[in-house]
Amino acid sequence: MQTTLPFAASPTPGDAGGGEFCVRTSSEIAQLLEQLRDGAALMNLHSPHGPVIPAQVWTVDHDSDTISFSVDAAHPNLQALIEVDEATAVAYLDSIKLQFDLDNLMLVRGAKESALHCTFPREMFRFQRRNSYRVEPLSRTQPKALLRHPMIAEMQLELRVLDMSLSGCALFLPHDVPPLDAGIQINDVRFVLDMSTRFTARLHLHHVTALNQQALGVRLGCEVLALNTEAQRALQRYIDQNQKQRRLLK
Repeated sequence: MQTTLPFAASPTPGDAGGGEFCVRTSSEIAQLLEQLRDGAALMNLHSPHGPVIPAQVWTVDHDSDTISFSVDAAHPNLQALIEVDEATAVAYLDSIKLQFDLDNLMLVRGAKESALHCTFPREMFRFQRRNSYRVEPLSRTQPKALLRHPMIAEMQLELRVLDMSLSGCALFLPHDVPPLDAGIQINDVRFVLDMSTRFTARLHLHHVTALNQQALGVRLGCEVLALNTEAQRALQRYIDQNQKQRRLLK
């Protein structure tokens, strides 16, 4: 699974397997930004050596050649992001990862909302999101991940598994659970996928994605780490069985 961490240097078309390309047409960049805005897509703003700041595209202003992000003005890392010379935005549209540089960042505080403004990007990079096959659990199964909330140790969570691969997974975080920030690692996550597929792993939370309003929650895109050989075999069997069962249902 590709991460939501930005690449250290601007890639060129054809790098990293040829699944990405650079967009330099302003109209196409604007269209992608507007899709992020209209879909209320959660995204991550990165400084070179600092933590991640969650944000959403708020406005795409062609006349002033700027875009703005809705951010939490009280976020402890926001000022450090504004002061750096290099910052990068990373977001997702379905299976495509979008990345672009943030220039001339400026925070504008309002009575109720605050917005982070930057210059309209001159180029944007697109990357294929996944490089490993994922399966969505069959409706009759209820796979889950058991873990402690990383910021609230006494809070036990039981999160629904939305999809699963050998290298990554997506979990559903309900709206009434305290949020998790992209970039954190979660230790000792107990997966219970079915009666015979149970294992413990460490997760790296790469991105948090808004779902439709009826979902009442967000999607946590995670990289699965520290699987031992036995767990890898059990997970591979689970994926194979799900594929076979879906083919039979068709």
